[in-house]
Amino acid sequence: MKINESQLQQVDKQIKRLLQTGNFYGQRLKEAGVEGVASVEDFTQLPFSQKEDLREAYPLGLMAVPEEQVVRIHSSSGTTGTPVIIPYTAKDVEDWAVMFKRCYEFAGITPKDRIQITPGYGLWTAGIGFQNGAEKLGAMVVPMGPGNTEKQIQMMLDMKTTVLTATSSYALLLAEEIQKRGLQDKICLKKGVIGSERWGQKIRERISKELGIELYDIYGLTEIYGPGIGISCCHDNGMHIWDDYVYLEIIDPATGKNVPDGQFGEIVLTTLVKEGAPLIRYRTHDISRILPGDCPCGQSYPRIDVISGRSDDMMKIKGVNVFPKQIEEVLATFPELSSEYQIRLSHLEGKDTMRIYVETTGDVDFLGIAKQIAAAVRSKIGFTPLVKVVEIGILPRSEKKTKRVIDERYE
Repeated sequence: MKINESQLQQVDKQIKRLLQTGNFYGQRLKEAGVEGVASVEDFTQLPFSQKEDLREAYPLGLMAVPEEQVVRIHSSSGTTGTPVIIPYTAKDVEDWAVMFKRCYEFAGITPKDRIQITPGYGLWTAGIGFQNGAEKLGAMVVPMGPGNTEKQIQMMLDMKTTVLTATSSYALLLAEEIQKRGLQDKICLKKGVIGSERWGQKIRERISKELGIELYDIYGLTEIYGPGIGISCCHDNGMHIWDDYVYLEIIDPATGKNVPDGQFGEIVLTTLVKEGAPLIRYRTHDISRILPGDCPCGQSYPRIDVISGRSDDMMKIKGVNVFPKQIEEVLATFPELSSEYQIRLSHLEGKDTMRIYVETTGDVDFLGIAKQIAAAVRSKIGFTPLVKVVEIGILPRSEKKTKRVIDERYE
C-alpha cells in the first residue's frame, strides 16, 4: 500500500516544521540529511524512529510547538527504562477524540449506550482516550478506571452498562466473576471494546460467551495518540486504520523493507497531522499484516490483522528462537484447556528450562494431557518443556495486562 500524494504532502509539511522547530526529532532528521519528501522513493528513504530514540528526548525534547500550545502530556509506562513523554496540543486532543468517536461508531455504539471504562487514567492514554471519544459520541460514560471488581460489577448492574472497555485480561477476570456469581442474566452488556495487549482466539471466545457480548479489537499506542487509531467492525475482518490521520506501513523487521500486502511484518506508523509531537516512520514492534481487498462493510480504510505478537518478545532458549504465539498456537489445539497459560524460563543446573503452566477443568487426566502438550510443543519448537496442568482459576488474573512470560534466568 503506497503512500498517496496527499499523504506525501502532509509528511513533507511535518518534516519541514520539525526541521524549523529544531526539537530533538528535527535535529535527528537534519543530521540524517533529510530536507523533505517529494516522491514515494523519498519517503522510503526516510530513517525510522523507535522508542529507544524517543527516550533520549526525555522529558520534553519531542515538543514541536511553543510550550503555551501544549495542553496535556501522556507517557508510556516506562517499565523497561526511561518513559517517553508525548505532548498534545488542543487540536491533537480533538483529533484523537474524533478518531475515537469513529471507533465507537464502527462498533455500532450510539449515544444511547452506557460505556463503562475500566482502563487506567492518569499518564496512561487509555482511560481518558476512551472517555473523550465517548463524550464526543454523546454516550453516557461510567468512568471507573482499573480495579475494584466488586464496585465494577455493582455499577455495571445499577447503571445498566451496555458497553465494556477493557484489556482482555480484565475482561476475562470480570467475565469469570460474573459467571461465578450467576449474574449473566442480570447484566445489560452488549458489546466489548478490547485493546492494549495481544489476545488469542480462546480468550475471545470465553469472554464473548460468558458475557454474551460482541467483541471489537481497538488499536493504538501512546506515542501515536493512544488507543483509537483503528478498530475492527461488525464483520470482524481486521482492524480499520484511520489513514487520514496516520500512514501505515508493514516492514520486514530484519531488513526494514516494506513487505507485500498480506505478508506479516512490523507495523510502522507516521503521524500526518499531529502537532505536539509528530513522528515519522515510527517502529511499533507490533506484528501484523495489511489485509488485501475490501471489507464487506464497504469502508475504504486500510485494514490490519489482529496483533499476533511483537518483534521484540522473542525468547531464546537452548539456542532456539521462540515466540509466545508459537506456544499459544499449540495450546489452542487442546479443547480441554482454558485460555490462560504462563511460561517461566529458568536456568537450573547449568541448563535453560521452559516450564509451561496451563489451566483445565478437574475432569481430565492432568498427567496424560501434560505429556501430550509437551510432545506437541517439542514438535513445534524442537525441545521438550516441563508442563504443569492446574485447575481453572489457579493462574493469576490481572486488572491490567497479564504477564504471560516470566524470565527468571537473569534475576
